[in-house]
Amino acid sequence: MKLRDSNTNDRKPAVAGQFYPGSKKELQTELKKLFQTAKRQQDTKGTLKALISPHAGYIFSGGVAASAFNQIPEKKTYKRIFILASSHQFNFGGASVYTEGNYETPLGKVKVDTELANTISQSSQLFKNRVDAHIDEHSLEVQLPFLQYKLGKTFKLIPIVLGTNNAADCKKIAEALRPYFTAENLFVISTDFSHYPDYDDANKIDLITANSICQNKPEELLKTLKNNSSQNIKNLVTSLCGWTSVLTLLYLTENEKYVFKEIKYRNSADAGVFADKKRVVGYWAITVYESNQTFTISEEEQEEILLLARNTITDFLKKGKKSSAEAPKPGSILNQKAGVFVSVYINNELRGCIGGFEQGKSLHELIRQMAISSIRDRRFKAVKHEELGDMKIEVSVLSPLKKIQSADEIELGRHGIFIQEGFNSGTFLPQVIEKTNWDVFEFLGHCSRDKAGLGWEGWKTAEMFTYEAVIIKDKGLNIQ
Repeated sequence: MKLRDSNTNDRKPAVAGQFYPGSKKELQTELKKLFQTAKRQQDTKGTLKALISPHAGYIFSGGVAASAFNQIPEKKTYKRIFILASSHQFNFGGASVYTEGNYETPLGKVKVDTELANTISQSSQLFKNRVDAHIDEHSLEVQLPFLQYKLGKTFKLIPIVLGTNNAADCKKIAEALRPYFTAENLFVISTDFSHYPDYDDANKIDLITANSICQNKPEELLKTLKNNSSQNIKNLVTSLCGWTSVLTLLYLTENEKYVFKEIKYRNSADAGVFADKKRVVGYWAITVYESNQTFTISEEEQEEILLLARNTITDFLKKGKKSSAEAPKPGSILNQKAGVFVSVYINNELRGCIGGFEQGKSLHELIRQMAISSIRDRRFKAVKHEELGDMKIEVSVLSPLKKIQSADEIELGRHGIFIQEGFNSGTFLPQVIEKTNWDVFEFLGHCSRDKAGLGWEGWKTAEMFTYEAVIIKDKGLNIQ
């Protein structure tokens, strides 16, 4: 197969017929099947800015990749798709933007925005004219049929292959790309996860890596990757083969309010073909949204959260101690990190309310901790085992804190408030307004004086943060 057309310099498909079907008809059939079974996240609001997708053969990772691309809203159009893919063929400082022509797949031509590609390529010495980095590279190519199937011909491509193994290069590449990280464009980050531990180790290490990515902290990801490699996990070659592409994304999103969400996980042994559980490769689909979206949790996830809180309390009251619990499945919301408040009611009377902000712990850990603390809240009579039949639970899951400069940024009923000065701090959940009808200054004054111990006007010199909460209640809970 010719890899470039001597007349047009278009980049011909290099792995069609190997990583995915080589004919148009077969590829369309395969993509249709993959999208029919792909996961679709419900109740997601906001603008999709980026997605992380695997790049293995479709027979192994196609379902995960389709679940990533299936998060693109129906009838959505983008001006450009930026694909960042780390090179499997070459090591070179920086990255290469393909400027010679278009990309082709069995589904047809993907038009490259050569004008912008040239502009980016000339914007920094980190961008190299390395056509050879594109010719045989599969990690970028395999993403294209998914985009063609989902978006048709409504976009132009900016294909970028990273040859660097240097974190500082990734940061500079992100700086060069930041002007294009806008609502009109979508960034696709191509990476597989662990190579080649056994099945159980892959599940564990891939979850750790995905959780680290979702913290949106570049240094945390680098720390996690280093720690993964020091664990002496048998046959583990890497825990993130496209780490430079992912790191570049995190440098684009750090210090901004973006929401990362784990969509779907599987590894090569889950494919059911050549299912060697002794040496597997892991795959995650992860999305990135603007954080101005309303903080939401699906009904299915809400039920999972309530069940964990109830089971934790029931088990504790039955045994008199906190027992171990089965770890949540990969992809569960319980693996994510967020703040939590757990309130316990007996016959609709509050008997405990304990919580805290994200402390580096998963929701699974924090819900269990706060659930037990809530039934031992010293402000109330401890809940007893015989009262379980009359117990109802409310769990508030909190979004990340957002620092604000003015009371004008607070939206009553939507925002909770956290005030901090030195070692003094206090918070009110958003639902406090429903019970008090305070205005914003009363909301801040009471929190400052009654919760943080800073006096009625102490909030004026303290640090202020807002957050949102998804309030999850047992059916029949009627709180006035």
